[in-house]
Amino acid sequence: MLYYLFYPLRDLWIGFNVFKYITFRAAMAAFTAFVVSVIAGPFVIRWLQELNFGQNIRKEHVGSLYDLHKHKQGTPTMGGILIILSILIATLLWADVINKYVLLTLGSFLWLGAVGFADDYIKISKKRNLGLRAKPKLLGQVLLGVVIALFVMYLTPIPPTLNVPFFKHFVLDLGIFYILFVVLVLSGSSNAVNLTDGLDGLAIGCTIIAALAYAILSYVAGHARFSEYLNIFYIKGTGELAVFCAAMVGAGLGFLWFNSHPATVFMGDTGSLALGGAIGVVSIFIKKELLLFLVGGIFVIEALSVILQVASFKLTKKRIFLMSPIHHHFQLLGWSESKVTIRFWIVAIILAFLSMSTLKLQ
Repeated sequence: MLYYLFYPLRDLWIGFNVFKYITFRAAMAAFTAFVVSVIAGPFVIRWLQELNFGQNIRKEHVGSLYDLHKHKQGTPTMGGILIILSILIATLLWADVINKYVLLTLGSFLWLGAVGFADDYIKISKKRNLGLRAKPKLLGQVLLGVVIALFVMYLTPIPPTLNVPFFKHFVLDLGIFYILFVVLVLSGSSNAVNLTDGLDGLAIGCTIIAALAYAILSYVAGHARFSEYLNIFYIKGTGELAVFCAAMVGAGLGFLWFNSHPATVFMGDTGSLALGGAIGVVSIFIKKELLLFLVGGIFVIEALSVILQVASFKLTKKRIFLMSPIHHHFQLLGWSESKVTIRFWIVAIILAFLSMSTLKLQ
């Protein structure tokens, strides 16, 4: 919005010329989202407390884990509302709001936020830990995936192909199966962040790191010279997604202000589904879908730990981990909650650095 208000005035004052630079607007989007989150945070938390939207810590089937988490009973949840508000305001102010990639990413973010909100609301109002049933939740993700895939295939120059990191010439044309691939990416990324959201600051910290990595990747993919030099697919207009990703970073840092241990608010599915899905959408638009496995390596590990645990128990009646997702396994081994969170952040940072190396090693 500010881009269209001030950039046309550059002839009146040269200082307005700065609004054309994505790097400037991305930095300001991060700053704006952070400020909005920190200022609005206490009001949102108080509002959630007044509505009695508190976290319910289940006792059944969790054994000694309940003793480690029982103090969180009643902590306000659905704090994802704060994240969504901060990102929405920052993006609308600093991004090119008529850019089709920004609009669809923002729309996807809000859609999955609504799905997560419904899930959280059912958990709270009906005192049901499972929340929204699996089928309607998955249906919301699948429908979004189909819309994104059709948009890419018929309304953008983005090819329905699979590009493999570290391999320069390995490109697989998926054809009609590209729709299934996009659905898997979106539902997978969305649910993986959701599974990671089990310790104070864990999911939002890893999301900040992934969003920062994709801010850089988006900027490069939308920059003609950089993409040519680095031999990556250039997609005009996707550079604006760096502004959205920067807003995610700022909003995430602002939310972490309240979600750090001991947390005074949880993001709930309202935040986790929206954030994971948004990262997935960005990865699709800049043709860095498979890199998501590396950038979001912690999310992948968390999701795999659940899959392996369930499969092992069904097949052998034995568990691989003390509890899944894997962050609970380390808790039950005796690691403090803060130690698990910070060590997972460290791994996420290393994986993000490694993912940046793919820009040159291909």
